[in-house]
Amino acid sequence: MKLLNDFRLIVLLCLTLGLAPFFPEPHIWGKLQWIAGGSKGMQLKDWFDVLLHGFPWILLVRVIIVKLTTKSNA
Repeated sequence: MKLLNDFRLIVLLCLTLGLAPFFPEPHIWGKLQWIAGGSKGMQLKDWFDVLLHGFPWILLVRVIIVKLTTKSNA
């Protein structure tokens, strides 16, 4: 559970797995544009790819929310 709350590790995951491959554009950005465009033609493997590349970003948002709420309650 400590790994899921390690801010530095999650940022590293976002910058590597979350953005890979980097060129010509980050992979997650292309997938999000595809979904925003109606996700026509997306197969199960494409949805899994979104989950794989998006999971570090979800963890980052979760850690930020946890850090903000624990500081405000303390």
